[in-house]
Amino acid sequence: MVSGGTNESAYADAMFFLFGYGTKRQYLGDGHTRTCPRCHNTTQWRRLRESKQVTVFFVPVARWNRRQFEECGICGTVVEG
Repeated sequence: MVSGGTNESAYADAMFFLFGYGTKRQYLGDGHTRTCPRCHNTTQWRRLRESKQVTVFFVPVARWNRRQFEECGICGTVVEG
């Protein structure tokens, strides 16, 4: 038996808020051809930009710690650039 006047849901005033935090990597193109100090292979490296970011509803609202670097395509060694 239900007592009382109104039949309101317990979630009537609830708000849905979707946010995220993570690292974003963006490919900028081919880098230099160099010999890797770790795996000793000579290849063309990839140029990347990386930053930390916070998103709200999949839209970035803040980015920090931006850096550009080149990465070995074989072993993943990173050289600042």
